[in-house]
Amino acid sequence: MLNRRHLRIKVLQSLYAFFQSNDNEYGKAEKEMLNSVERIYDLYIYLSLTFAELKHIAEFRLEEAKKKIRPSDEDLNPNRKLADNAIIKILEDNVVLRALSEERKVNWIGDENQEMFRKMYLHIRESEVYDAYMNNGEVGFEEDKAFALALFKTEIANYPLLYNYFEEKSIHWLDDIDLACSMVLKTIKTFEEGDKGAILPLYKDKEDELDFITQLMRKTIAFDKENESVIDEFTKNWELDRIAKMDVILMKMAITELQIFSNIPTKVTLNEYIEISKFYSTPKSNGFINGVLDKVIDRLNAEGKINKVGRGLKN
Repeated sequence: MLNRRHLRIKVLQSLYAFFQSNDNEYGKAEKEMLNSVERIYDLYIYLSLTFAELKHIAEFRLEEAKKKIRPSDEDLNPNRKLADNAIIKILEDNVVLRALSEERKVNWIGDENQEMFRKMYLHIRESEVYDAYMNNGEVGFEEDKAFALALFKTEIANYPLLYNYFEEKSIHWLDDIDLACSMVLKTIKTFEEGDKGAILPLYKDKEDELDFITQLMRKTIAFDKENESVIDEFTKNWELDRIAKMDVILMKMAITELQIFSNIPTKVTLNEYIEISKFYSTPKSNGFINGVLDKVIDRLNAEGKINKVGRGLKN
């Protein structure tokens, strides 16, 4: 499920697009942001459905081999370890996953998609993880789970054609794929023998998380000029247009969050935006942002604008 860092990144991406465009229609920008967040769940569902697709191809090939004019003993009595994998069966039979797939119209229907999975299956058959699993002579639920996890991490999640598919679907999905993959792995790890398997929700607390991202985006836009003035004051040796735009937006978000979310510790806010800057801005941005925000925090505290509720939240 989503954590606050991923939510902040979604707000960052949306604010960057908003400030870069000439379209000041805030409602449209917020709608696009919320849709972008929701689409992460589609990515999770797509990835969760990959196992069943591979199983169907494996079973098809096993049945076709039996139809040979002169089938071998191996053709007639094949190794069905992949096709009968208990984890894949849980995912394939999962009522919630199937319902989400239908509701959100997320599926792998189509000749091009099936061709991609056919190629993926052939690629997997040549992999070490597949060979070890199929030929180690070990059976059991934990063996199946270990294989499913290894298969996903080493072959499915890193398969180039799958990456290309997601990149064409959404420009943001390559930023989201690590999160979606971690959700799939977490889902599989929770499966126990004999259960139906729980599918993760997108949000830990939907109402709370939606309020967080909408308020963060709205208030950052509303306080834009005020925040810009504060940043300008503490970057006197820099013209604002010389500072990376991503750095400016990150600092505006941080300054806004410090003031409007009384339940988020100051250190958490500071550390989160410094960490995000390491991936979404220049190599030296984290040190620069840290220095500026330290000064801003001192100023806001002196002015009584940072009011945290709860023990230990001030720092």
